[in-house]
Amino acid sequence: MKVTFIGAAHEVTGSCTLIELNGLSYLVDCGMEQGPDMYANVSLPVSAAGIRAVFLTHAHIDHSGMLPKLYKDGFRGKIYASENTTKLCDIMLRDSAHIQETEAEQENRKLQRSGGQPVEPIYTTEDAEGVMTLFEPCCFNTVYDADDAGDSVCSDGAGDSVRPYDQAGSGIRFRLTEIGHLLGASCIELELSENGVTRKIVFSGDVGNTGLPIVKDPEYVEHTDYLVIESTYGDRLHPNPENTVRELTSCLQRTFDRHGSVIIPAFAVGRTQEILYAIREIKEKNLVTGHDGFPVYLDSPLAEQATEIFMQCGTDCFDEETTALLKQGINPILFDDLILSVTPDDSRMINNDRNPKVIISASGMCDAGRIRHHLKHNLWKPENLILFSGYQAEGTPGRYILNGAESVRIFGETIAVRAEIDELHGMSGHADRDGLLRWLEGFREKPKMVIVNHGNERSCESFKDLLIQKGYNAAAPYSGAQFDPVSGEMTVVAEGKRIRKTGGRTDGRTDGRTDRMHVPTNPAYEELVRSAEDLMAMVRESEGLSDKELKKLSARIRKLVRGRDWPDSTADTGDAGIDLICRLTPAMPGLIWSAG
Repeated sequence: MKVTFIGAAHEVTGSCTLIELNGLSYLVDCGMEQGPDMYANVSLPVSAAGIRAVFLTHAHIDHSGMLPKLYKDGFRGKIYASENTTKLCDIMLRDSAHIQETEAEQENRKLQRSGGQPVEPIYTTEDAEGVMTLFEPCCFNTVYDADDAGDSVCSDGAGDSVRPYDQAGSGIRFRLTEIGHLLGASCIELELSENGVTRKIVFSGDVGNTGLPIVKDPEYVEHTDYLVIESTYGDRLHPNPENTVRELTSCLQRTFDRHGSVIIPAFAVGRTQEILYAIREIKEKNLVTGHDGFPVYLDSPLAEQATEIFMQCGTDCFDEETTALLKQGINPILFDDLILSVTPDDSRMINNDRNPKVIISASGMCDAGRIRHHLKHNLWKPENLILFSGYQAEGTPGRYILNGAESVRIFGETIAVRAEIDELHGMSGHADRDGLLRWLEGFREKPKMVIVNHGNERSCESFKDLLIQKGYNAAAPYSGAQFDPVSGEMTVVAEGKRIRKTGGRTDGRTDGRTDRMHVPTNPAYEELVRSAEDLMAMVRESEGLSDKELKKLSARIRKLVRGRDWPDSTADTGDAGIDLICRLTPAMPGLIWSAG
């Protein structure tokens, strides 16, 4: 009985955990990394063909996106997921495969001109279609006994019914519990038995925020021996959100009043539907004045397909408010003046409309999809508003823009950031620090160990430390760490191996393809990256400095990063500030003085 942590260990994306039991191998999630890699992941120590089954928490690509690659490499086991997760994966994995194929084709055109060797996509549409044949839809709150053969109809019971699958393998019973976050998302409870010893381990998946429209709030789990919990927002609280409808109304009103448009990068599945829900209410109540009938363009074929899946669900899939609307015959996410853009020509025509409008397009982090075209056409116009509505991973174009970048590169062109930049604070799909604690405290007894993953280094370590302060036995392992559920001990403690991308896409998204789509970089850029890493290491070592010194250092770094007035940049911090930086790290003088 052994658990090995593969992906999303001190990182937010790429969830993947290996379980070995009775000589068989299983995965919990098989996600794609999005944004730059911060730490190297160990390779799976077993072949894809040797994996018996995958337990999938939900459909987001950072949890499901490498399943077609697993299939391509020989996996033919079963994938256990909720019914709606299965439906969403059917469209999302095909869409991801299309992206892989398109980007490989574009890269190969460049390589052909430069005399380089062609690359292959990580996986193809055929692989995505193949892996979908392996899905076994499961009901919530139903125990699946893997030791018994046969199959039976799902029960509506509250967790004591059994629907066995003989393909999951001997020694595992499992149950899915609704966790909010996304339609079909689940927490996975695994009961592992080997050599007469039984242990229970729960994987939280992505714990949903409470009070969101459409999806239900997370359900609690009463008991477990061990818990693996996400920590995306483990180090912070969501800002006290205004009512989302009121906040969005304010954004629309002020932008339309100055004759601008609101461009919303949104995740195609989940967030897009929540935004449509809010806009429907705004239009229904005439909350935006002076701009009756403003058009809303939904420019994401994947989002349109996902919306259809949402609308085909029974009322038992939704929260009370959405269910009440449906019973009144009100479609909660459709309204007049909603325009669906299906073809590329439809998409291009949107920016010919000079009237104030809303454009909702994917991807939510601006690293792929049609949103890049809309940013190219609208980011440089001061009357417009770019309105973020979800988590922006480190290194993604969305994070750069949100953090105050003065320009970005889109399709090889430098685009000035002159539009207003804002975000909807009440729409995060993830529980914040206190939300995670509330869910954790739903267990009747403290788990014997809480293992923290699915968060960046700061978030992951901060949440782990908080749990220890509250009396939990907690750990935050790096990729390659191994846990023995029998003894309750970490048998292998891995060290995090920081990595630095030396090629690949220039828009901040890697998706694990850099080994296939390597593009040599400028040696001067390599030196710049090394210097920046030295700067980051210096910052981590500066915690014991006085507040005065820390403020000087912060001001100097901020001025350097923004690139403003470099020739006279020592004026505000003085030579003492420069001396402080140079004293703390030998690598910094060249970087500081080369700037001026």
